[in-house]
Order: sequence, then structure tokens, then C-alpha cells
Amino acid sequence: MEPVTGTNTNTSGINCHRLLRGGKQCYRPHSLSSRQMESLVALCDTFHPSIDASNIKDEDLRRFYKTSASSIGVPEHYGGYLCGTLKNPRLDMLFLVFWLLSTWFGTFIVCGTASLSCKFPYFQRFSQVSQKKREEIVLSWSLSNFNIFNMLYKCLKYLINRIFFTLVDEKNMNPSWKAIGYCGPDPDFAGRRGHQDSQGPLHEVLVDMETPRPKLLHILQQSGFTVEAASPDNTLTIHTDVVVVGSGSGGGVVAGILAKAGYKVVVLEKGNYFARQNLSLLEGPTLDEMYERSGFLASDDLGALLLAGSTVGGGSTINWGASIRTPTHVMNEWSKEHGLELFNGKSYKEALDIICERMGVHEPDLRKEGLSNQVLRNGCLELGYPVNTIPCNAPPDHFCGWCNLGCKDGKKKGTQETWLVDMATSGNGVILPKCRASKILYDKKNIGFRNQAKGVVFEFEKENGKKETHLVMSKVTIVASGALNTPALLMKSGLRNPNIGKHLHIHPSILAWGYFSDDIPLGQSAGGDNKKSYEGTIMSAMSTVIGNFESSGYGAVIQTPAVHPGMFSILMPWVSSIDFKDRMSRYSRTAHIFALARDKGSGNVRQFPNSLEYHLDATDEKNLMRGMEKLLRILAAAGAEEIGTNHVTGERLNVKHASSKEFENFVSRASSRGLKDLSTPISSAHQMGSCRMGIDPKHSVVNQKGETWEVKGLFLADTSVFPTALGVNPMVTVQAISYCTAQSVLEFLKGHH
Repeated sequence: MEPVTGTNTNTSGINCHRLLRGGKQCYRPHSLSSRQMESLVALCDTFHPSIDASNIKDEDLRRFYKTSASSIGVPEHYGGYLCGTLKNPRLDMLFLVFWLLSTWFGTFIVCGTASLSCKFPYFQRFSQVSQKKREEIVLSWSLSNFNIFNMLYKCLKYLINRIFFTLVDEKNMNPSWKAIGYCGPDPDFAGRRGHQDSQGPLHEVLVDMETPRPKLLHILQQSGFTVEAASPDNTLTIHTDVVVVGSGSGGGVVAGILAKAGYKVVVLEKGNYFARQNLSLLEGPTLDEMYERSGFLASDDLGALLLAGSTVGGGSTINWGASIRTPTHVMNEWSKEHGLELFNGKSYKEALDIICERMGVHEPDLRKEGLSNQVLRNGCLELGYPVNTIPCNAPPDHFCGWCNLGCKDGKKKGTQETWLVDMATSGNGVILPKCRASKILYDKKNIGFRNQAKGVVFEFEKENGKKETHLVMSKVTIVASGALNTPALLMKSGLRNPNIGKHLHIHPSILAWGYFSDDIPLGQSAGGDNKKSYEGTIMSAMSTVIGNFESSGYGAVIQTPAVHPGMFSILMPWVSSIDFKDRMSRYSRTAHIFALARDKGSGNVRQFPNSLEYHLDATDEKNLMRGMEKLLRILAAAGAEEIGTNHVTGERLNVKHASSKEFENFVSRASSRGLKDLSTPISSAHQMGSCRMGIDPKHSVVNQKGETWEVKGLFLADTSVFPTALGVNPMVTVQAISYCTAQSVLEFLKGHH
């Protein structure tokens, strides 16, 4: 098979440049010039050209190879993301590179002699360079010793691949899915749509700020809130007992408890609400609508890729359901080494029990364990490694592999199905979605006296693009915006504690993969068919073989991820267009497992979203390298036909044909390579510690009650208050801490009646 030279190659059956997002036209306006777009089209088709696949008998696979990036509108969508959603201090580089590549001299500067033609005048624009040479140039960027070229390669590869594999047509299908064995949205969900409650359990407390003003005032007043409308700009001032900024695992818990106690609560959520019926379970639209920065979130150097929720329910709406209690060694460390008596007391242990009961935490039914989890479990058992079953906040018969795109039936008990429902049934709270807090209000006191919180200023952007500014005045202000956004809000509000935004931990993770052909009887469904990599409970197995749980807990745990085609394509190495499509064609039987480090290294988000710094500590790097060795051994022991890493060179080994020596050499080479050169992608789904809890303001942002040292009546309730990295999935821990914080807020409110 050979790539077809040129761009904009149409493929039969594809409605060119008309791909939609969940039934809505999704083109984002961009400001790229025609010359920049010429370069971008050529770059997109360098990664995904139309490949002559006439020798392939399977029609779907042949169509997949023939589909080019430009034929389905990838460049236009890339331009829209670049000019809108993405935030990174290096992005200006892309605009310059696109322009340079549209000129012969710029192409020579960026690409070197590989861009030269053998015919006069020799110099040529990037779009004029042959497909083979373009691929060689792009690959050289990935292997370059110059960081600027590495970053350029990642900016292109990550976005182009994700867009290519997540765009959908009017029937919510992508031209690659059948070929790679992906069904798209959960078929069971698609078959039941229209038979569910389209409004969801929170519909009575959701307040749309787009509502005409008289009706909006009536709704808020009927909910028991005093509202003032100031002229001439019609700014609203809502009076309440408590305002909570954020509705995730921290904010949702606090809002539910305080509302049930009889206090009026206003929840501000910058994301939107998606009832079960309104979920698409499409990867692209969900990342756009329910994730921070549309899922395109990375550290400044692009060394770490991060995922964070941005919707009602926060991360608990789109996480993988793992419900692990705070490990004993962590509670001991926080109480003894950090002096936090909270974690050594009876009240915190009771909070853990209450949280797990409210979320309905159960161990999953292992008889229908998914492919990746069964691979992890079987490999560990074969090698004698410890392997545990991960409890989930869902009943045992919940086997949904799409829960990272929202839970189709509400069985996964995130805050939008539990604590926020408690608030709704109490009649004492409202949720204002798509409302972004811009400033915390507080009375500034004289030196020697603490400032006093009094509310929040928030912004709402109307459908016509016009922004409105409103106020919520409260007795208590609770910020629960997550470890990335909470520090930025505090900084913008004038708080000066030097610890704000520092000490960010991200649980850095690296992955390895194993390919299991269809004739390997592993991960079978109830009907006897081999399961696909995206089916079944996302996370049910965990190994602590290098977790160091018996001592410091600073090691790494081994778990399984949710990997739908878009995220899979971001992680999988690209070494040529044909090789990449070969890898993607095996997607449905490729299992991923990862090592997650309890990191000592830390980052800085004082300037988020414009900057996110993170630095891998030498100890964390060593633990992850040890993790890589275990990952590869587990995959091989589970019966993988081929194993590999996500290192940029695309290294892999056919285990079935390799000798013992070849296998050991491969494992040794892959696990001894350092990670600080950024050639292996590091992922993160957990962020914490950026406003940490402590016993003095010199080293922390909040006290044991969750109240900030600087401002009285201002509490934080999210993962930012973690004193250190946790080392396991944080949902239960952040809810337990927030439960305790809610009790402190109740005491505060009782003292201010």
C-alpha cells in the first residue's frame, strides 16, 4: 500500500467537509489565512493521507485507508480549536510555522534539505513536497534534540489524530470506526433513547440565566432567594446563605449537606448540565462539552496530557467510577508528618463510611470483566503479583465502558445523582450552569484582622456572545473549582498567600499496550464473543506490586484506562501514515494498562489557564520506569501476541516469535529509558494539592476546617486542599474531606445567626 500524493482526496460515501458533532454543525470559526490553511491541510494529510488499499478485501478497512484528513474536514476543525479552545503559551509558534511552511524559504528553514526538490528551482513550499518526504520531515521533528520541534510534532499529532477519529457524520458515525472495530455510542443506550426521563433528577433546581428577566426573577424568588436588579445594566444581586463555586466531588457534597440542613445554597457551575437522555456518548462532542478545554489540556511543555471534568457533577460525572478509600499510610502521613489531626480522628473515618454508603460503593461483578481489566488480572496472577478488585460507585451489574462520556442510566453515583439531588429535594438550592465565577468578594480589614468573605462575582455568556455580570451575596463562600481553577480564582480575587497555585500534583501515568488477536480466548462477553477494548467496566483491577503501600506509599499502582478511538490515537505512536493505520485497525483488541505514580514532584498553576507548569521528580521517574517493566511483563504473561510502549519511536515486540533473551532485552530497554526528555507521553486524570491544607499559613492555604487563612468565611472544598499526592483515585477522599469541611461550615453558620 502507498499513500496517494496530494490533498483533499474525496472518499466515496463521505459527505466531505460536512461532519457534525452529535447532530450539530460544529465548525468553529478560525482566523487562519489561506496560506496558513494551505500548510495545515498539507500537514493533516501528512499524518492521514489517502492510501491506495486496492489489495484489501474488506470494504470498511479499504475505505479507512483511503480516507484522508482533508477529505473529512480535519484542517478546518483544527483551525477552529487553535483559534478558540486551546490555551498554551507556545501556540503562537503554530501560526508562525504555518505561515513559514507556505513559503519556499520558510519551508527550507523549518524542514531543511529534506524539503528540496531534485529539479530547478529546488526550493518548494511544504504542500509541494512529496508525501514520502513530508512524512520523513514530520518524523524527524518527533526525534529532534530541539524541544521546539518536539512540541510542534505533538501539537500536530495530538489534535489531528483526535479530530480524525472523533468527527461524525449526520448518522453519528465516523468513516474509520467500522474498520477499527468500534461501534460508536453504546448500542444499548441508542436503543433506549426516548424512553428515559429527558429532564434528569436536577431539572427543578437548574436555573438558565438566558431566561427572560421577569421570569428569571420569578424563578429565583419562588426558590426562596431575595434578588435585586440594578439599572442600567440589569445586574442581578442574589442573596443567599451559601454560594458554592463548582459542583463536583467537593462542591456537590457541601451543597447537598448545607441545603439539607436548611440553608439556602446557590451553586455556580461554569460547565453545562447533561441529563441522561441528553448525553451523546460520542467521544468528540463529550470532550468538547464536558471536559476542561475540550480535553485538549496539557502542561506548558506538552510533556503531560491532563483530563479534568467541566460539567455539572464535575469529574464525578465523567470519571471511571473507582471508589478507593484514603489509604491508611496516607492518613498516617497527613496526621503525623503534617500535623493534621483531622485524618487521625473518628470523624474522618465516619465520613468515609457515609460517603461510600451515599455513593452505593460495591465491588463489580468479575464474571463480565472487560478486556483490559482481565488482562491486568490474569497477567498479575500468572506472575504472582498482587491484584485487587477496585470498588466502584455503581451496582455490581454496571458494565458500561462509556462512563467517561457520562453515565447512560444514572447507575454511577456521581454528585449529580446523589448530593446535588439531596439539595434539589431539600428545596433550598439552585444550580446556575454556564456561570463562571470571576472574583471572590470580601471586606478588607485592617492589619491584624482577617478579611471577611461576602460573595462572588460571576459571568454568564449569552447565546449571542454578550457577557453579563452578576453577583451572589452570601454569609459563606465555598470555592470548589478543582485543583486547576481554584488557585486562579483566588489569585484574581487578590489573595496573596504564596502557597496558592503551587505544589500541584498530577499522579503522572505512563501506558503500555498489548495486542490480543481474536483467536485468543480472553475477555469474552456473555454471548461468547471476544470483548472489545472499550467494553465492560472501565476500572475493576489494580495491582500494588510497586506501590510501596507497606511503607511510604511513594511508588506506583497499576490500573486500566478508558480509551476510546480519539484518546487511543493521541497516545499511540505515529512513525508513518501506513504504520499508524495498521495500528489503529487493531484498536478493538489492543489492551492498555498504566502505571500511576504518587508523585513527589510538583507543578504551578498560578497563571492557569494561560500556563500550567509541571516537573517530574527523579523519584517519580524511577517509579514509573519500574512500572513500565511490570506493565510489559503483565501484558506478555496475559497472552499478548504483541506488546509495546507509547514511546515516540513506536517500539514493539512480537512476543510469540521472540526468544526469552529478546523479550528480556526489550523489557530492559523500554524500562531503563528516562522520561524527562518527553519522548513518552505522560497522562493525568487527577490533579491535587495546589491550595494545600496545613497547620500554618507559611506552608498552606487552608486550615483543617477547610477555611482559608486570609479570608474568614471563605472555604475550599476540592482536591486542591490535599496536603500531598494521594496515590490512588481521589473521589472518595475529596468527598470525605468535603464532608468534614461541610460540618465546619455548619458550625460557622450557626455562630453567625
